[in-house]
Amino acid sequence: MTARNRLSSVLLLATLGVTSASQFQKPLLPQQEPLRADNEHARPLVDTKLLQDSINPENLVSRSHDLYAIAQLSEHEYGHPTRVIGSDGHGATLDYIYNAIAKLGDYYTLSQQPFPAVMGKVYESRLVIGHDVPKSASPMSLTPPTAHQQPVHGNLVLVGNDGCAESDYPANVSGNVAFILRGKCSFGTKSALAGKAGAVAAVVYNYDSGDLSGTLESPTPDHVATFGLSGKDANPIVDKLNNGELVDAIAYVDAEVKKIQTINIIAQTVDGDSDNCVMLGAHSDSVAEGPGINDDGSGSLTLLEVAIQLSKFRVNNCVRFAWWAGEEEGLLGSDYYVEVLPQEENKKIRLFMDYDMMGSPNFAYQVYNATNAINPEGSEQLRDLYVDWYNSQGLNYTFIPFDGRSDYDAFIQNGIPGGGVATGAEGVKTNEEEAMFGGKAGEWYDPCYHQLCDDVGNVNLTSWLVNTKLVAHSVATFAVSFEGFPERSSATTTMGDHARQSQYHGHHLIK
Repeated sequence: MTARNRLSSVLLLATLGVTSASQFQKPLLPQQEPLRADNEHARPLVDTKLLQDSINPENLVSRSHDLYAIAQLSEHEYGHPTRVIGSDGHGATLDYIYNAIAKLGDYYTLSQQPFPAVMGKVYESRLVIGHDVPKSASPMSLTPPTAHQQPVHGNLVLVGNDGCAESDYPANVSGNVAFILRGKCSFGTKSALAGKAGAVAAVVYNYDSGDLSGTLESPTPDHVATFGLSGKDANPIVDKLNNGELVDAIAYVDAEVKKIQTINIIAQTVDGDSDNCVMLGAHSDSVAEGPGINDDGSGSLTLLEVAIQLSKFRVNNCVRFAWWAGEEEGLLGSDYYVEVLPQEENKKIRLFMDYDMMGSPNFAYQVYNATNAINPEGSEQLRDLYVDWYNSQGLNYTFIPFDGRSDYDAFIQNGIPGGGVATGAEGVKTNEEEAMFGGKAGEWYDPCYHQLCDDVGNVNLTSWLVNTKLVAHSVATFAVSFEGFPERSSATTTMGDHARQSQYHGHHLIK
């Protein structure tokens, strides 16, 4: 059965009232003892060394080729391989994962969670300011098109302060192009306020010299076509506007923003204490620009390999695997999962582990620096588990910011301890990291990040295998016992109670 047909069946059942949204995100057998296979007690209790030793690198490589072939199913629509949500490649990815877990029989309770998602595509764009076409100008993700998909004209109007209040937008913004400083509030808020003030387009410029690209997040009727602009290109324009000079602009965006339905896949062990679950996730989708074999095919296939090998063992605590959809559009699948999660089910998740990009070619072994000071208690203990494992293997590691760029974000925002490891995206490897991990300083960790070349040749098998073994270790450790790990508090703590303020939601800047 295809993902599309399964989705139609699920939506039909929901319409008929046979099931509820919470049941899809909670793959448990309600109020009944789990059904055990005859050989359930013959399985040994999971052991971290045995589980790590069972990881087969040939499986990882073989499945990466499968995933690339799946991405090629989208060529008729996109002109190249991709597994972006809504594409045939993503639908077949969901089928592939679902069927692989289903073959394991009754070891897992397997479910699909349909949810509404927003995706955007910019077909063409151009920003002209005066007589110049700024090289740094780029349309924001999820920007609407300019009126009638045609160029719009107007003067640049400098918006007051940070452009986060209606009073910051002078009357002459109407019919013109709002020129807004980045900061304080989200890009989406700035775009909506510009639209409410009558602007035909908006340009958000950076407060430092660097380029600026981001997302407007959830579409609203007030959003207008919005560009990001570097501070280097913006500063001379700001000076002219402050001196009373008129600066005209032409903005053009041909784009589409649409709502679709897509699916999260959840697999939970039938065995194990369902009141104490270890949860881990990776995202099943890629960006539209390429097949996404490292980002995040590597994480998805790592979870699949660990889930398959885990089925040879029994567990004391339940283990829940998730393959999220819509991560590249702004963490849509994981956000939805946590949003509809009842509070009593939230409390059953003892921790969430995120595994995104496990095999970057110019890799570093990166651990999210998740501290208890500004994250739910237990996040730091998870971080230290990763550190201890790398140390035990004689491997170097480095800390990276825990800044909302992947699917852990909704969990820690809702009181669930979180963490994870990665191998690097568009960041630049330092000289120190070259000495620690090899590779080449001065280049991106993943030179094909979000590009067409993120194919089967873009994954470093050494780092992928090492980190898959680490994922196996993290699963085996907590599947046996949470001894010494902080208990969940009696009341769900949200990140509003902490000091954390992130500028990211997924890989996009939001403000």
